[in-house]
Amino acid sequence: MADGPSILVIGPRWVGDMVMAQTLFSALKQVQPKAAIDVMAPAWTGPLVERMPEVRAWIDAPFARKKLEFGLRRHIGRSLAGRYDRAIVMQGNWKAALVPWFAGIRQRSGYRGEMRYGLVNDMASLPPELKRRTAEAFFRLAGGGTFRPPHLSVDEENQSALLAGNHLTKGGFAALMPGAEFGPAKRWPHDKYAALARALMADGLPVVLLGSANDRAVTGEIARLAPGAIDLAGRTRLVDAADLLAAARVAVTNDSGLMHIAAAVGTPVVAVYGSTSPENTPPLTDRRELIWLRLDCSPCHKRECPLGHMNCLNALDVRLVEDAVRRATGAGTTA
Repeated sequence: MADGPSILVIGPRWVGDMVMAQTLFSALKQVQPKAAIDVMAPAWTGPLVERMPEVRAWIDAPFARKKLEFGLRRHIGRSLAGRYDRAIVMQGNWKAALVPWFAGIRQRSGYRGEMRYGLVNDMASLPPELKRRTAEAFFRLAGGGTFRPPHLSVDEENQSALLAGNHLTKGGFAALMPGAEFGPAKRWPHDKYAALARALMADGLPVVLLGSANDRAVTGEIARLAPGAIDLAGRTRLVDAADLLAAARVAVTNDSGLMHIAAAVGTPVVAVYGSTSPENTPPLTDRRELIWLRLDCSPCHKRECPLGHMNCLNALDVRLVEDAVRRATGAGTTA
């Protein structure tokens, strides 16, 4: 039994959101130091959540995206009956609130959304100015505490094995993350990433490409255009990518989940923005360079460019990012 309250958190489904969710976990532990926090979220989050010291346990949320699966939610909810004093539902849809309701958890907290009155009985209103400021919105659900940026622990033994297996040295390479699950309007073009990779390698800094299996087509093309770049997209676990990022001299990235992981492991981040805004979802670190053209048409927050030209990214010159890398690494890239 926990000395403090037991709290079930229904966590987010996206990588970046899960990293930013740590702002909530940290605040909860500040407000109630003896609280036991368990997080229910999809299977891929388990190893990542284990890197968050505030969390006692991860619980699998085996629900398919965009499906109700009412019976399964009822079964899982009832299996958790009597275990928790409070639930916090981080997702905004009503389905996400079913498990705590079926579990009979008395206090079920969350933001107002999708007609879930009764399912959520401790309901807060999200101020309009925080609608897209995800980390701040998550933090407010704690009801107190001081905002602290996410900080993920690093498995140094795993890191050493990964570096040795790929002939890399700690602090001796740049990590490039050209993917973004949200859609193409977040992705700086692959030929520009390739040009950046060639420039960094010409200056003596090896380049590693990181991403999911969904990014393999993009990273494969970058590797073709930038011979010598090490393409690890889809070949590492998410926590492997975190450990590699912690060893990189700099991470260059779109607005993506890996961007937030790089910030959370303390690596200098150069973040390129297109359809989204660094004012809303910046990497939560002081060691960052934010590249955004601030065109009249951006941020549009669309998955694909509604105007068909994607100038917010296509017009973003490689030189701007090269200069940002030099600033982020202390004005030099030579190994």
